Amino acid sequence: MPRCRVIALLAASLLSGVLQAHPASGQSDAVSTLEGMFGRLKACWHPPALPRGHPGMEITVLFSFKRSGELLGRPRITFETPDASEADSVAYRTAVMETLQHCTPMPFTGGLGDAVAGRPFRVRFDDRRNQPKPVERRAWLLPRIL
Repeated sequence: MPRCRVIALLAASLLSGVLQAHPASGQSDAVSTLEGMFGRLKACWHPPALPRGHPGMEITVLFSFKRSGELLGRPRITFETPDASEADSVAYRTAVMETLQHCTPMPFTGGLGDAVAGRPFRVRFDDRRNQPKPVERRAWLLPRIL
């Protein structure tokens, strides 16, 4: 009997430790840096599904936050890859707006919320695929044959 009681006490103490640690983990979810904010946006970004071999595109959006982490006003698309088709453009615009919708309100800390409130952010979502890698030119390292 004493052994069962020890196990029960041990289990209860472990569970209470888990329950006490849980609110602290919620506080660590607050975004306290710009790097954290951009990391959250990147985690929310899901580019549209494209057929194999599609080059993808690049799109830039301008938006602002309130202190509470909600969007201030409407986000505005400021750049799209010029040679993108209308269907691709609509798909990427939808993906960007869904990203902002799913990531907001952003859980800012008080300091970061005060710092970013009302300031414009211009974020580029780059989903260019299958781009040829640049060929390195090594003109300065040409071998000399004597």
